[in-house]
Amino acid sequence: MTRLTRRNLLFGLGAQPAFRALAAPERGRVRITAIRVMMLQGPRTYTLVKVLTDSGVYGIGEGYGSPGVGIKEGVLELRSYFIGKDPLEIDALYTGLGTRTDGSAHMLLRAVSAIEIALWDLAGKILGVPVSTLLGGRFRDRVRMYHDEGPRDMLSRDSCREWADRMKSHPAGWTAFKFGFPRGKPPIDRARDPSNRILTSRELRDIRQGFENCRDAIGWDYDLIVHCHWEYDLRTAVQLAEAVEPVKPLWLEDAMPPDYSEAWPKLRAASKVPILIGENLARRQGFKDFIIHHGCDIVQLDVRNTGGLLESKKIADLADTFLLPMCAHNTGSIVCNMATIQWAAAVRDFLASETLIGRGNWMDDVILHDGPVVKDGYMEVSRKPGLGFELNKEVVKANLARGETYWD
Repeated sequence: MTRLTRRNLLFGLGAQPAFRALAAPERGRVRITAIRVMMLQGPRTYTLVKVLTDSGVYGIGEGYGSPGVGIKEGVLELRSYFIGKDPLEIDALYTGLGTRTDGSAHMLLRAVSAIEIALWDLAGKILGVPVSTLLGGRFRDRVRMYHDEGPRDMLSRDSCREWADRMKSHPAGWTAFKFGFPRGKPPIDRARDPSNRILTSRELRDIRQGFENCRDAIGWDYDLIVHCHWEYDLRTAVQLAEAVEPVKPLWLEDAMPPDYSEAWPKLRAASKVPILIGENLARRQGFKDFIIHHGCDIVQLDVRNTGGLLESKKIADLADTFLLPMCAHNTGSIVCNMATIQWAAAVRDFLASETLIGRGNWMDDVILHDGPVVKDGYMEVSRKPGLGFELNKEVVKANLARGETYWD
């Protein structure tokens, strides 16, 4: 039996014997021939990547969009490394990127993530199974999604009631909502001094009143999530947690600057509201101190930031050894959603994923689908090979960013 050393714990978790067994007969039979990129334009930009092979089978993934500076260029820069390689050697290919002497893989991790996700889609299609199976098997057949829309004016009871009525009748059937006070506007005016990390007594009072208005309007059958943007110091984060505690939020998100410090365990110890971190962190190395030193109650990641699906699975496995649940940050297109829920299905303890889809507009129709993509606040995890979708070519072509062409 292998001795459980700290190194094994941090860097050996997440190995997928099921994938190795399935892939063994197919290794060496298929080679990568090309990697292509195109960007969509909607409320944000969305970076789609296609990995092609000499067998005619291809995989599609998604990299970070807005802010998407350099993502497309990064994919194009890295593609020569992958050409001619076996697409089933995913972990070895990812690890090998770290040995590039120019250091570009570290700088271009978001581009690496996009290619890695496409490789999993490709692997699932080659092997005829969904990605969740390749990641170790699914714990659930559907994944809870949450909506990031709040009232126009949290201090207005009428506005909160209008929002609640609209959300309760929404076709997607949302059951959880994430929002906070708008930044740069009263009662939190960051425009005059964006470096200010404190909240005044009046701001704390208004925040408490605003969330209580929302709770009164929506009731207790729905969950609220308090959204921050890494802007507060420790003292203020503790005060904020105290202010919103009466509405029992699912979590307080990103209250302090994102890197680990000793302030995080102090906030977690002081707060009755669960503390969530992680959307801007990368690789296991970015998460390990939060997990090992009890700097959070819930670990959140974005599969486009971490290095891809396998690295995200390894982070989830590390969190699970400390009995910490996972969540997903996700501001991508429906392609990113399909990748995220395959990963989430293979995570033992998963709470919910953010999503920008489910609104019944063209963003839902980027892929071919029957019925609503979000139903009763959940997305069904496809059992089709790979990530389980096919692009809707006409919708994609109609929503390409300026200067982009369809990758046929």
